[in-house]
Amino acid sequence: MEWRESAIVLGLRRYGETSVIAELMTRERGRHLGIVRGGRSRRLQPVLQPGNEVDAVWRARIDEQLGTYVVEPLELRAARLMESAVALHGIQLLAAHLRLLPERDPHKRLYDGVKLILDHFDDARKTGELILRFEAALLEELGFGLDLTSCAATGETDDLIYVSPKSGRAVGREPGEPWRDRLLPLPAFLRDAGTRPEGDDIADGFRTIGYFLSRHVWSPRAIAEPPSRAALIAAIATAT
Repeated sequence: MEWRESAIVLGLRRYGETSVIAELMTRERGRHLGIVRGGRSRRLQPVLQPGNEVDAVWRARIDEQLGTYVVEPLELRAARLMESAVALHGIQLLAAHLRLLPERDPHKRLYDGVKLILDHFDDARKTGELILRFEAALLEELGFGLDLTSCAATGETDDLIYVSPKSGRAVGREPGEPWRDRLLPLPAFLRDAGTRPEGDDIADGFRTIGYFLSRHVWSPRAIAEPPSRAALIAAIATAT
């Protein structure tokens, strides 16, 4: 068995004295692990850093095996990412989110989202916007997508400013007013791709999406919210 694809490095762990098990995200084969012989060498250590993009050739006798990688650098971002708290916590959070997905299960939309985010870590506000869109897409990929297209109470599509914590559906301003303290905020940019976040939209978005990640993903799996998420939120607040 053999395939070749460009991939984003998510992480690695030691394997023996000189090798590592690399965790890569590919577009066609999802999150995929493999052994890199000599991965701890001076030549390969800088290549196998989270956020870098590599050309990966995977080989194994049968598909079910862990297999081995031969990697060559395509785009080395790690040094630049390590200079920014937003980028450092951001790549850690993206990796934690992707680990919620089954290994070798392709998620092309999420792969494309990661590539886009990696190119915008120099803009803290844009990073927040893109990661929130990524988290909303992650909920969809896991089968818990939010319905933000129309009001749960009236069916109207205008002036949607809340999300119901029970149904995950949007709620309009007027019908939601009596229960505003029980509803979650809905920043306009989360339902309209052409809208950019303003004011407290980023913080509100993290609160709302975080509620549904906790309810549908973290709590049922008995895992905690990744520490990198709170660290990223704090870094974005400081930078903006």
